[in-house]
Amino acid sequence: MALPSRPRSYSRSEVRQRCSKGDCLVVTGRRLYDVSAFVQLHPGGPELLLERAGTDVSAALDGPPHRHSENARRWLEQYYLGELDEDQPEEEDAPQQQQESCLKQWSSASPPEVTKAKEMDTRYKVVDVDQDLVDWSKPLLWQVGHLGEKYEEWVHQPVDRPIRLFHSDFIETLSKTSWYVVCVVWIPVVLYLTWYSYTTLAQGDTRLFSTFTTAYSICVHKYWFLLLFIVGMCIWSFLEYIIHRFVFHMNPPANSYYLITLHFLLHGQHHKSPFDDSRLVFPPVPASLVVAFFYVLTYILFPEAFALSLLAGGLFGYVVYDMMHYYLHYGSPKKGSYLYKLKSYHVKHHFEHQKAGFGITSTFWDYPFRTLIPEETFEKED
Repeated sequence: MALPSRPRSYSRSEVRQRCSKGDCLVVTGRRLYDVSAFVQLHPGGPELLLERAGTDVSAALDGPPHRHSENARRWLEQYYLGELDEDQPEEEDAPQQQQESCLKQWSSASPPEVTKAKEMDTRYKVVDVDQDLVDWSKPLLWQVGHLGEKYEEWVHQPVDRPIRLFHSDFIETLSKTSWYVVCVVWIPVVLYLTWYSYTTLAQGDTRLFSTFTTAYSICVHKYWFLLLFIVGMCIWSFLEYIIHRFVFHMNPPANSYYLITLHFLLHGQHHKSPFDDSRLVFPPVPASLVVAFFYVLTYILFPEAFALSLLAGGLFGYVVYDMMHYYLHYGSPKKGSYLYKLKSYHVKHHFEHQKAGFGITSTFWDYPFRTLIPEETFEKED
């Protein structure tokens, strides 16, 4: 059995040179990490990480403003580069020069270039299979069911690498979706439903309760459409919370291979690899089945134009949800903005509070259901 190789030692001058070329290297103690591939994804924004290029981030990990979770610290280990040679003297102005150079290089780099660099650098895709519970060289979907009682802890230890689910290339392709596909497929449907519902209501023939009684039926005018559309969006907001909490975060029994497999297919894969951009939105084929179910349900309960008005609003709410979810993982909202706080909230759900924070487009439903992620507190130093 081969002995493990000693980690490479890096001098401070090497670190400065790497940072001057645009890499983002940080240190904890003597451990050196190259987090260049994570800069664009950093929940606090890329600038917050780039400002610390070439410096020791141990204090920043402990907070304030944010105390990083064990999962966040484990995540950092994926970018381990080697050991810092402490015997080398440090120039007084070096950290400031490193940060300025790193910020300049990254500000001129476009997101596609950053993404391409990440895809080409295999160092960021490495997972220690010997220390993991699955074989990453094979599709994971048929492996996770065998984890049993270890599945819950394993699936909530995120990694920065793509996941393959199926052996078949064709089925694997169908399980992945680019974010813009959601808009291309569903926005035309929303527009059609909007036009059809409004023009049908404008005819003045749509009446509520006409099935039970004609004497007390209510005429639904075209002016109702906007209200029904908004109600549909609100219904989706509630469904978004319910589905996320009770379906996506169901607790499969440890002895149920198929329920564990189902959970991983629905949502577990996303928690295991939260920044796999091909699995951040719902594929159109399974989404069509869900839309068809709600179409039939509303059609049974209400007159056609009334039902389709609700469905148009609900479907638009779903599109907003999927786009919002993608942005919360890959966007860089302005610090202090609503989206910035929502991004931080959602990342906490992934890395630390998996049993809370189920709201995506808003935290509204977390309040009445008491699943709000608590605010962080720090003891003041004397």
